[in-house]
Amino acid sequence: MKLFPYGHATHPQWEMAAGLVLAQLRAHMALPEYASAPHLGLLYITDHYAAHAQEILAFLSAELPEVTDWAGTVGVGIAANNVEYFDEPALSVMLCDIAPEHYRVFSGVAPLAQAGTTGSKFVPHTALLHADAQTPDVPELIAELAQRTASGYVFGGLSASRAEVVQFALKGDGNIAGQGKASGVFYGGLSGVAFDANVAMVSRVTQGCRPVAKVHTITGADKHLVLRLDDEPALDVLQRDLHINIADAQPAIAQVRATLVGLAYEHDPAVKRTGEFDDAVMVRHIIGIDPAREAVAIAQPVEVGMHLTFCQRNAAAARADLTRICAEVREALEPEEMTAELAGALNAETSIHPHPARRMAGAIYVSCAGRGGPHFGGPSAEMHIVRRALGDVPLVGFFAGGEIAHQALHGYTGVLTVFTTEA
Repeated sequence: MKLFPYGHATHPQWEMAAGLVLAQLRAHMALPEYASAPHLGLLYITDHYAAHAQEILAFLSAELPEVTDWAGTVGVGIAANNVEYFDEPALSVMLCDIAPEHYRVFSGVAPLAQAGTTGSKFVPHTALLHADAQTPDVPELIAELAQRTASGYVFGGLSASRAEVVQFALKGDGNIAGQGKASGVFYGGLSGVAFDANVAMVSRVTQGCRPVAKVHTITGADKHLVLRLDDEPALDVLQRDLHINIADAQPAIAQVRATLVGLAYEHDPAVKRTGEFDDAVMVRHIIGIDPAREAVAIAQPVEVGMHLTFCQRNAAAARADLTRICAEVREALEPEEMTAELAGALNAETSIHPHPARRMAGAIYVSCAGRGGPHFGGPSAEMHIVRRALGDVPLVGFFAGGEIAHQALHGYTGVLTVFTTEA
C-alpha cells in the first residue's frame, strides 16, 4: 500500500475546482511514493455543489477510469490536509490504494450483506459510513450495520447540507448486487465502504466538551426524561451541579442552554483519570426541564444504570484532546522510536514479536459542523492542529451533522481514522 493521492480546491464553478483537483491527483500519481492506479475514490463536496453532484461524479469517473469505485457525501464544510472549506464551493478527493477484494461499496439499493450470508468470501471487518439525518431511526440503523461487521466498529458521519443531501456510492465493476443502473448519487439512507481485516487502520474519537461536575448514575428514567440521579431528583442534581436556582429563571435558563450531558452505558467508563470524556461518551442536548416531575429532558432515550455527566463545550479542552488522539495515533504507528531496552522489555513481557513499524498511507477526518476553525480560534485551525501532530499525511473529510464511531452517533466530536501500511 502506497500513499493515497489526494487533491482539494475551491472555485465558484465546479468544473474549475474539479480540474484543479485532477491536476493535484495526477501529480501525486506520477510520484513513486504514491499509488499510480488506485481503484477506490473518496469524494466530499460542500453543499454549494450539491446540485451538481451527479455531474461532478460523472466527470471524475470519466477522467479517472482506473478508479472504478466511489464513496462520499456532502458537508457544510469539507476538510483536507491543513485546510478547511466552510461556506464556500469546494471539493476534496482521495484515491485509496486498496485492492478491490479487500473492500465493498454499499448503499440503500445495494446494502452491506452480513458476513457469510451471500456466499461471498468478503468478510466486512469495519466500515466508513455516511448517513442522512432525515432517515428514520438512524441511530438504530447505524448500530445494526455495525453488527454486520466482524469488529462491530464503524466510523463516519451524518451528511450536512443547506441544500440537497447527497451521498456517493458507486461500484464500477458490477460486483455490487442490486445496484443495477444506479447513477452513484443517492438521497437518503446509508452508504459507504466496508473493509476487511486486511486493511489496517487506527481510529480515535476526540471529544469537544469538558465535564463540569462528577459522574452520576441514572436511577430513574422514562424515555427521554431523566427522573433521578444517584437516587435524588434529577432537577435537584442539575441545580446543584450548575450552581443555579430555577426560581431565578433568566440566569438559570441561560446556564442550562449552555450545558450538555455526556452519556455512557453502565459498562463504559465516562471520564478518564485525566478528567477528559472517554471515547464512548455520547454528548447530547438538554431539551427541557419538568419541575412537576423534578426531571430533566435530554435528546436521547435513557436507561436506568447509564452514567450521566453535565458538561459544556470548551475550545481549550477540544484542542488538547485533539492533540492527544493524534499523538496516540503516532505512538501506535512508530514503535521504532522506542529504545532498544524498552522494546526488549515489552517483547519479554508479552512473549510476542514487536509490532512492525508502520506508516500512514492516508487519513479520513470527520468533525462536527459546530467545530472547525471558528471554534478553535482561526481559519482552518482544527486541521492545522491535525497537520502539526500527524505531519504531511494525505487526508480528506467533512464537517458533519453528527459523527459516527463505534456503534453510536456522537455530537461535538471528531473522528480520525488513519490507514496504515508497513514502513
